[in-house]
Amino acid sequence: MSFEHGTWLAMAALGLLGNLGLGDEPTSWSRFRGPNGSGVDVTAMLPLELGHESNLQWQHALPGKGASSPVNWNGQVFLTASTIEPNTSSPQEHHVICLDLEKGIEQWRYTSKALLPEQEIIREDHGYASQSPVVDETGVYAFFGKSGVIALDHEGKLRWQASVGTQLHGWGSATSPILYRDLVILNASVESESVIALDKASGKERWRRPGIRESWNTPIIASLADGSVEIILAMLRKVIALNPETGDILWECDTQINWYMCPGMLFDEGVVYAIGGRSGGGLAIKAGGRGDVTQSHVLWRLDKGTNVPTPLFHQGYLYFVHENLGIAYCVEGRSGQLVYEERIQPSPGQIYASPVLANDRIYILSRQGHCVVLAAQPSFEILARSAMPKDQGLFHASPAIVNNRILIRSDRMLYCIGSQP
Repeated sequence: MSFEHGTWLAMAALGLLGNLGLGDEPTSWSRFRGPNGSGVDVTAMLPLELGHESNLQWQHALPGKGASSPVNWNGQVFLTASTIEPNTSSPQEHHVICLDLEKGIEQWRYTSKALLPEQEIIREDHGYASQSPVVDETGVYAFFGKSGVIALDHEGKLRWQASVGTQLHGWGSATSPILYRDLVILNASVESESVIALDKASGKERWRRPGIRESWNTPIIASLADGSVEIILAMLRKVIALNPETGDILWECDTQINWYMCPGMLFDEGVVYAIGGRSGGGLAIKAGGRGDVTQSHVLWRLDKGTNVPTPLFHQGYLYFVHENLGIAYCVEGRSGQLVYEERIQPSPGQIYASPVLANDRIYILSRQGHCVVLAAQPSFEILARSAMPKDQGLFHASPAIVNNRILIRSDRMLYCIGSQP
């Protein structure tokens, strides 16, 4: 699946860095959904109408399909795609692409052969390049399911390649890698029912946590007030926290959500927020526990939810939108009280991309390229509507925010949108 966080303004810089995880910068969009998977950049100034021609700075046709999100490092944009040859349904090649942020010009492309046989059909057209890459000063790390993990330097040269399992699933594979110190950490629930940590320099396996079932979300890093760090993700009926150095389970909590989990977790000031499951639902969990914390650390539960897009957390409130019903929700983070539940009319259509937040605005993108902007406030207000160009495929990827620009990817094209000077 391509589905494929903080009271941001109130935080001092040190507190913000602690919540985001060691080494992350508050406005860096170097991984899926930006700083620690939050989907938030409070410093960015974005246009209201994303589809307006006057705001389009450039567009770039992609060499293959995909649902991964773009990421950024030092003026370079990285994303992935897979090529399917005519009269076939399986990927033949995987691509990691590097573009110049200012003009969208391709700087290099690394192409590798897909490990076959692959599944012939992936439901909902998510495709074979749904995992977003992650990048830092050491290079770019991309994950292609059973074809493995690829590490490249900033010039596009292969450093190493590693397998994390070869199992398949009808929904495909979509969890994105994250970096922690000298580790590349991957949720390989589809490939091997494991979370796996690879050495960032060599690709060798450092630890493995088995038993990860029906989990399509990218882990987050939770840095607690006492200096400890937890890797957190959700799976079938559980949220778990792992020791990032060893992979040992620190704590686990029963979500009471009896389905696979796609939306990512959010973390703010010691609290983990989990929303997801086809049946809907959510809960808030105090981090830092040990063992089974279901009875001791759950702060509240909620019977509202979304099955695909990851929520947002902003100034004490959770915001999320139901992927099929087009209903927007606002929930008070500390109490779990439902603040509003409003249907977006007219409906933008089915929503798989996770919303992003900038300048107190929530940007929502549907699969058909319809854009809705809501006010990031505890009262429902639609600020704008627009649409991406027609006949440009499906918009499954979550947008990225970089230097007052928003990068939006369809399965055919990458768009860079920003207010013209």
